[in-house]
Amino acid sequence: MFKKNGQSVPDSSTADATEWQLSEFQVAEQDGKKRFHDFDLPLPLMRAIADLGFEYCSPIQARSLPYTLAGYDVVGKAQTGTGKTAAFLISIINELLTRPIEDERYAGEARALIIAPTRELVMQIADDARQLTKYCDLQVHSLVGGMDHQKQRDRLHNALVDILVATPGRLLDFLDSRDVFLDEVECLVIDEADRMLDMGFIPQVRRIVRATPKKDCRQTLLFSATFSDDVLRLSEQWTFEPIKIEIEPESVATDTVEQRVFLTTTEEKFTVLFNILTGETVESAIVFANRRDTTRDLFEKLRKKGVRCGILSGDVPQQKRVKTLERFKQGDLKVLVATDVAGRGIHIDGISHVVNYTLPEDPEDYVHRIGRTGRAGASGQSISFACEDDGFLLPEIEAMLGRKLECEQTPEALLEEIS
Repeated sequence: MFKKNGQSVPDSSTADATEWQLSEFQVAEQDGKKRFHDFDLPLPLMRAIADLGFEYCSPIQARSLPYTLAGYDVVGKAQTGTGKTAAFLISIINELLTRPIEDERYAGEARALIIAPTRELVMQIADDARQLTKYCDLQVHSLVGGMDHQKQRDRLHNALVDILVATPGRLLDFLDSRDVFLDEVECLVIDEADRMLDMGFIPQVRRIVRATPKKDCRQTLLFSATFSDDVLRLSEQWTFEPIKIEIEPESVATDTVEQRVFLTTTEEKFTVLFNILTGETVESAIVFANRRDTTRDLFEKLRKKGVRCGILSGDVPQQKRVKTLERFKQGDLKVLVATDVAGRGIHIDGISHVVNYTLPEDPEDYVHRIGRTGRAGASGQSISFACEDDGFLLPEIEAMLGRKLECEQTPEALLEEIS
């Protein structure tokens, strides 16, 4: 696929979609807001957008879609929770529908490839893609470690691959075994490039990118929460004359989330946590800690105290993590205890509270953590514990936010001993 010229061609809608008309999805024009109606998207895609209740574009969607739909490469700075996943998926689906392949296709030959650093994020993106393609004749595949290798292989052999979402390591396994082919990729998305760097995935990503067509023969979309020198160098290598878009994190981190910092001792932390989670205002919550052993300890203690909770950390088998996340989405679990790596892929509306049991050592992780609440226009609350062990991390977090976080003494009611 060479760059689009802006010309549209008939879409490959399914018979089901023809029964639905765009007139059934009315969204009024508003000054300063962009509607999905304004982009002349294929009808099957618009029907899925209507089902999801998407009316007006988020800032990253409004600014990136005019370029991505026209075929330009984009390098976008945006935090999780800003709508960037829907932005690149809508662009990909539009491309695949408006430029159907008439020639013979082969098993394992992907048309669009999305690479993300964590298994949870890959599975969330794939789930979002399936919701957006529900009225389209497009196949979405996900490849992650910790899941049944043979089942993933069988599906690659039994169904064509339109959109492939994968972690770098598992994708390379399937590339090396020649179960996946990337030489016909039309659109490449590299999500959370900064996290890829932090987790040491860049050598693997380089191998994957080399397996795709040259950068002027594919569309490349690269997203990152920060534009560090390393990220910018990678974007120069992998993109062709990109449009650069920056969405500042303050609009996500502070507008809809009330942030509180409780001064506490290490010994008091669990008592305060338990009293918060069992309070009347907490509907659902994610508790973040920096270490796996801390998350395991918290999970066991909370469970023994009768709290309906689950755990997400790197040492939990992937199948169990998937089931835990699904139970949390369905409301069977009230609390998730998670590390940052596991928590990056959690995109669930309606989370009322985030608790930082330990302050993150990387201030960017603070923004990612509190972004789990206050989503989709709802309000949320973030509570952080600052004790003698990690209180010194607050200045860097405040510098990242561009504002001071007022610390307060822990309310007496939260210090009452657990019966």
